[in-house]
Amino acid sequence: MPALTPRRRLLVLATVCLAAFAINLDTTIVNVALPDLSRQLDATTRDLQWIVDGYNLAFAALVLTAGSLGDRFGRRPALLLGLAGFAATSALGAAAGSPAALVAVRFVMGACAAAIFPTTLSVITNTFPDRRSRAKAVGVWGAVTGLGVAVGPVAGGLLLAHFGWPSVFLALVPVTLVALVAAWAWVPESSSPASARLDVPGLVTSSAAVGVLVYTIIEAPSRGWGAPATVAGFAAAVALTAAFIVIERGRAHPMIDVTLFRTPAFSAASGSVTLAFFALFGFIFLVTQYFQFIRGYGTLSTGVRVLPVALTIAVGSLGGVALATRVGTRAVVTAGLALLGTSFAWIAASSTFAPYPQVVGQMVLLGLGLGLTTAPATESILSVLPPAKAGVGSAVNDATREAGGTLGVAVLGSVFTSLYASRLADGPFAGLPSRTADAAESSVASALGTAASLGRGDLLAAVQTSFMDAFHLACLVGAGVCLIGAVVARLALPGRAPAAGPAVVRTHPVVPDPVRTAPTAAAASRSLPTRAAPDAEPGPGRGPAH
Repeated sequence: MPALTPRRRLLVLATVCLAAFAINLDTTIVNVALPDLSRQLDATTRDLQWIVDGYNLAFAALVLTAGSLGDRFGRRPALLLGLAGFAATSALGAAAGSPAALVAVRFVMGACAAAIFPTTLSVITNTFPDRRSRAKAVGVWGAVTGLGVAVGPVAGGLLLAHFGWPSVFLALVPVTLVALVAAWAWVPESSSPASARLDVPGLVTSSAAVGVLVYTIIEAPSRGWGAPATVAGFAAAVALTAAFIVIERGRAHPMIDVTLFRTPAFSAASGSVTLAFFALFGFIFLVTQYFQFIRGYGTLSTGVRVLPVALTIAVGSLGGVALATRVGTRAVVTAGLALLGTSFAWIAASSTFAPYPQVVGQMVLLGLGLGLTTAPATESILSVLPPAKAGVGSAVNDATREAGGTLGVAVLGSVFTSLYASRLADGPFAGLPSRTADAAESSVASALGTAASLGRGDLLAAVQTSFMDAFHLACLVGAGVCLIGAVVARLALPGRAPAAGPAVVRTHPVVPDPVRTAPTAAAASRSLPTRAAPDAEPGPGRGPAH
């Protein structure tokens, strides 16, 4: 890609950030409409999980493939096609007339998002080759993507206050079209066909492994964790992952060099991103229902009340990258995960009608924790890959985000659903007709509707108690996952960047030698531990390399 002027670089950054904002907005704008979808489409809690996770599943399963294809055939065409498809499927989502139809559309939307998201980061990597400028760009990108995730409930609430639930899908169309026009005008073409050769077996096995794993986890609560189908699903995911590793290790030009996962700057950072989005998506899924079902807030009021998360994610993302260059990635990411765990633990200890300022404090901790975790971890992932593999590296980062978010909704949502149904079955609902009781156990909206129609305060109290018991248990699970992740990050992540920078970023020899030729990406990554120790601290008088 030819060198760009500073102004053109800023326009490219603004464009890819807008594209990333649109698809991340979609991940949570639907959450605030879940109660309306439950009432108007007769969607059960399991239907609601699939409406959210259908998008995430397709995204997670296809993002590695999309990133590799973008590297091979061109990042600009991948971005344009993805944006066009996303706009079209968003319009289709507004016309869905049943939960099943909406889930189907969400799968296609996720596939389009998979073509967009890795392209945004790979364009940044190729537009900002210098590590210092790239770190700043990634910080902005992280702030905007986090903002998109957290602003979703606000935008959805504003729309639902004046229009029906289809508006949350229609609103995505103009945003996406603006990003499409900007990408056409400003994003230059870039590809690496020689270095990013098409790896069909790797593409198939990686997509299948992620898809089978996520699908199995989502379905496990209803099938049973020990059911034959669940066990078979996990076994298939393990087998496909092993096949992918064998295939990639045996290829001269792999889609991704799996030995990169031996590098803490890559593997531990990927795990940290997964846990951060596990926390965020699980929290948004639960708290939007808490505000509407238990506190009785309207959709707009709910969206506004979630706004502190959005603002603090942006602050944490921008500050996280700056702090990481001074104190190291390890310290910043560990602190971020600890804040996430503390936030969940605080929520679990709160009363049913906790004062809103207390809830704001919880959300501020969560937002700062997410920003401090994801932006430095993302920059760490990109720092160990050459520009030719930017799309795949970005896709690994994106896959961890989506897998984490999907698991957050699936795991925390399933913990919530299981305990809520169990608690409700032991209370006064047990004396109602079985059909009414079953509907109440599968849907909070149905339970509240039954309590209101019968005018029974004991039923309302049972719903509130069951909901809060389940909400608190889910938050305790989230707290445990994040705090364990903080310990692992403290032990596994590298500290400050070494003075020479990660060796694999270089596309020229590390030792000055006019005769030597540039190493391949695979060779460079395999030699990383001996050429640049990830945990090395800068020597006296030297700062982190950029």
